[in-house]
Amino acid sequence: MMKPTRILIRGTGEIASAVACLLHRAGGLAALQASRPPIAIRRLMAFSDAVFDGTAQLDGLTARRIDDPAALASVWAAGEIPLLYRDFALAIRECDWDVLVDARMNKQHSPEAQRGLAPLVIGMGPGCAIGRNVDVAVETSWDELGRILRHGETLPLRGEPRAVLGHARDRFRYAPQAGLLQASATIGQVVRVGEEIARIGHMPICAVFDGVVRGITRDGVPVESGNKIAEIDPRIGSVTLTGIDHRPRRIAEAVAAIVADAVACQSAPMEA
Repeated sequence: MMKPTRILIRGTGEIASAVACLLHRAGGLAALQASRPPIAIRRLMAFSDAVFDGTAQLDGLTARRIDDPAALASVWAAGEIPLLYRDFALAIRECDWDVLVDARMNKQHSPEAQRGLAPLVIGMGPGCAIGRNVDVAVETSWDELGRILRHGETLPLRGEPRAVLGHARDRFRYAPQAGLLQASATIGQVVRVGEEIARIGHMPICAVFDGVVRGITRDGVPVESGNKIAEIDPRIGSVTLTGIDHRPRRIAEAVAAIVADAVACQSAPMEA
């Protein structure tokens, strides 16, 4: 358990949400932050839909959207996780945050320099350089999943997604162009090869094999070309659609360990 520590987590996807859950349960005052409609696909494994619906549930916990940081204290007091829907530049300076966690996992862009925005800045995934844009980082690749880095840089983006029943990158559908996503399928729906699951403008996005829609970006959300917008899983009848998955949990456990270690160091008595 950690003393009440104010932690701002950038992002609302499954990894950011797992981090929020574990830090909340450890006694931290965790809050998620977003400033645009999220493109998260595994929405039943994340708090992202709270942006649209006001609240969302994950692993027995509730996230509640707020637009004013003055409401942070009341949401924490109610035992919930605030999702602060506000410009990041405002969110970071309107509260005295102890820790900043960048869990956006945007593989298309390297994270900007964020050191100094909070006493402890934690990054994850490709593009993190200790001492340059973050203070500590966590590896998110399967090769070194959950490894904590206090020196050097995280591994570059490389390789293919993990294969599931012989399907790797083809499990995911990517936006062929920018525009508003129109979802034709829902999470948990069984689809067949060639079946349309979404479209952007007049461009259809179709399943390339039979499977279950494990994730899809919320209908009506604007996306950029190259964004991951859907996932088809070939394990019909046995795929997990809800809760915290193995990879997000491992990453979240590493983040919680970093924060707990920092809190313990601050709380340690001074040497005589």
